Amino acid sequence: MIRCRILYAKTEPLRYTGMLDMQHIWERLFRRAGLELAYSQGFHPQPRIQQVAPLPLGFLSNFEIMDFWLDGDISIPEITAKIQDHTHPGINLQHLEEIESAAPILQSHLQSAIYSATALNVLSQEQIIASIDRLQKEELILRTRRGKEYDLKPLIHSLALAASNGETQVLEMTLSAREGATGRPEEVVAALGLEPFFFRYIREKLNFDIPLFSDF
Repeated sequence: MIRCRILYAKTEPLRYTGMLDMQHIWERLFRRAGLELAYSQGFHPQPRIQQVAPLPLGFLSNFEIMDFWLDGDISIPEITAKIQDHTHPGINLQHLEEIESAAPILQSHLQSAIYSATALNVLSQEQIIASIDRLQKEELILRTRRGKEYDLKPLIHSLALAASNGETQVLEMTLSAREGATGRPEEVVAALGLEPFFFRYIREKLNFDIPLFSDF
């Protein structure tokens, strides 16, 4: 049995595909590719696939991480070639590597996530900058999620207007992604006094406190 880690991008054809459906897509992809997934033990064995920090519906990502376990003896170049030959629309393979079987579960080492949020309509650059300045000066940014009030302020590690060319405005933010302390980019947009549904969100990177790969 070998354990592999894959880095891929989730692109436009999969924008409205949720976590469970992504799991099924990967399972079908492995079957088509002739790659034998290892299964968990117990009364209801499940394919050993671990997605890290699944995306909210409607989000895209340039940095999706997934671990999977395969039975049998097969090289990484063979695995890579088989996945690329049978890939699903919307999956863009960026890197694949074998890792130690005893390597820690990544979810517990996730620290933060970097997002870009692109406005779908033209906004005032001055207004956005002023809203960011105002937000950064706030001592508390109270928001409500699932009926519970929380402070968004400590979950925002950085926030800036990354691009503005008169037609497109792009916010870039680094948000906490730790267990029990996760920031949501649409909540940041709402706290700026903007309409979250008028933005498109892309996760650009996930930051961990341990290395992801040995050669990447």
